Formats: sequence, structure tokens, C-alpha cells
Amino acid sequence: MKPQRGTLLYMIGIAGGSGSGKTTFTEKIQSRLNGNVSVLHMDSYYLPTPPKHLCSKSSKPNFDHPEAFDWDLLKLHLGQLKNGESIESPVYDFKSNSRTQDTECVEATSVVLFEGIFSLYDPAIRELLEIMCFLHVDADIRFTRRLHRDVQERGRSMDSVIAQYYETVRPMYMKFLDPQKQYADFIVGEETDIAASILAAKINELLEYKGCHDPSAVGLQRFGIDKQEDLHGA
Repeated sequence: MKPQRGTLLYMIGIAGGSGSGKTTFTEKIQSRLNGNVSVLHMDSYYLPTPPKHLCSKSSKPNFDHPEAFDWDLLKLHLGQLKNGESIESPVYDFKSNSRTQDTECVEATSVVLFEGIFSLYDPAIRELLEIMCFLHVDADIRFTRRLHRDVQERGRSMDSVIAQYYETVRPMYMKFLDPQKQYADFIVGEETDIAASILAAKINELLEYKGCHDPSAVGLQRFGIDKQEDLHGA
């Protein structure tokens, strides 16, 4: 489904470590936006089976390395959404560590929120994003959230989650994830309610601005976004 004539499609990237609250923050923004909004989860784009060369010392998959993702399919789908075409996103099963046969339709709405640990990692993807956010949350909080999620929702044992954190999650965050902060327009802290309201207000202003049909030509400064704005206190 293509956007109606005159509709602008904006992509917002939301990155951060596992357990930083990306999905919750995305939902808060979505609930505050005017018009139709779609969400694309990068977790859906893990490779069909984990690459063996990325396995940790305990032979567990390393889900926090860039090479664990299907970048070709992800970039294809983001490009299609940007061009106004709906896509069929894959569905990943974390209990079996494999891609299922199911797909999920993601429509090319006026705003697409793209969230994931590496949503700001690839230069070609950053070119598609009008606004880029990074959730910078204390490591202890991220670990606690991840532990609760993986045990309660993904059927993992506490010992396996702890081992995975020290073997892959923590070192991969320092090496690959944290450096994405340099690309963010907004650095968001743990308290996200006010930050979500500020971002939603700026996005709504983008949607209401009728004078430009090329989002890249609008310019972030037009909307009061100064690189780099820190919303830790928000």
C-alpha cells in the first residue's frame, strides 16, 4: 500500500542495548503521534539460523554481533517502506533460535518507527532516517531487564542468561552498540515519558509541515533538533 499523494513518509531510528527499553519507548512515541504509524523490529531480522562462527565459548549464539543479522533483507525492506511499499517482515522464534515460516505485514504509513540494537549501525540505513535516537541506560538496569525478559518470555534459565551476558552481551555492547551514540540526534535516559512527548511533538510538527515534499530538505534545525540533544533528564 503506497502513501496517498502528498503524504510524507518519515523513518525514526531507535537504538540501544538489550534491555534499554527500546520497545517500550517506541510504544510511548507511537501512542503520542498523530496519523498512521508502523513499527519495524530489528529483532525480526536475525539470520534464519545463528552463524556458527559467532558462537560463544559455551557454544551459545551471539545475538549481539552485527553479523547475526540479515542485513540484505533488512535494507531491502527499509528501502521498500521508504518508497511507499508495504513489506512482509520475517518472524523470529527466540525459544528455538530460528526464523519461522510466518511473516508479518508492515505497512508504509506516514511514520515508521524502526527499533533495534543496531538500528543506527549501518551507514546506508542511517541515510533513510530523519531522526535518530539512542537509549543510554545504566548497565545494571539493562541487565536486570534482560534477565527478567529472557527467563519469563523466552524460556531461558537464569544461569544461562547470566553466562551469556558476560560472554557476549556486555563485550558486544562496548564494542559495537555504544559507539552508535555518535550518530544520534537524541540521547535518551532511563526516564522516557517526557522524552517520548518531546520527540512525538517534533515528529507531529514534521507531519504538519506542508511546504516540503523531500524530508531530507527540511533540515533538523528547522524543528529545533540540535545535534546532539541530551534527554537524560527528560
